[in-house]
Amino acid sequence: MGSAPFIKSVAVRWELVPGDAYLRGIPALTRLGFEPLELSGSVTFFVGENGSGKSTLLEAMAVAYGLNPEGGTANYAFSTRDSHSSLHEGIEMGRGLLRPWSTFFLRAESFYNVATAAESYAGMTYTNPATGAHELLHQMSHGEAFLGFIQDRAKENGLYFLDEPEAALSPSRQLTLLYEMYQLALHGSQLIVATHSPILLGLPGAQIVSFDGGRLHEVAYEETDSYQVTEMFINGRERLLHELLGV
Repeated sequence: MGSAPFIKSVAVRWELVPGDAYLRGIPALTRLGFEPLELSGSVTFFVGENGSGKSTLLEAMAVAYGLNPEGGTANYAFSTRDSHSSLHEGIEMGRGLLRPWSTFFLRAESFYNVATAAESYAGMTYTNPATGAHELLHQMSHGEAFLGFIQDRAKENGLYFLDEPEAALSPSRQLTLLYEMYQLALHGSQLIVATHSPILLGLPGAQIVSFDGGRLHEVAYEETDSYQVTEMFINGRERLLHELLGV
């Protein structure tokens, strides 16, 4: 899909990361000090258990690229709470020859702050995916605003970081996002996404990198916990609930 990636690899120079005791305790991230992660596709998914380091790395890459830790485009300079790690100071990215036309970083947990900043920037409006009307982000539901921002701001030949976007979206809206991501990839954009969604992970041609087992390694869609647990629940719900709940 698409063209050559804007970011081809990522590594960590740990000697540049201050106060890194906690970060060095995340095995998958520690490995990046010895061996860079190669990003081979237009869409790369980071997957893994909570605390495995996937969102921490995604955030650090976005900040190292010059984006606001709380989210938004390169023009968003607001700050409500300084909560990001120092990992970005040691991030070393292998970059392609071309630069993206647009960039943004979105995380479900701080999107309210992005929406507030958008209103302060001359009352910027976005297309509501449910109605097609142009509205302020705070006039929409959380999921509609999140998807509307992506649909209006994401362009071809862009670079986009998304942290667990499914948290704001219903299953049907996740399918809409999957379609948008596929179209962006076809038209030269690169997306790096941390997710637990078995729907988004089904995107054809995507690279899936697991942070589990203390190392970074590529896995197939069917090998992800998101797929396996969802498949087990759907196809064996009664047995699973009996074993889990004793009912």
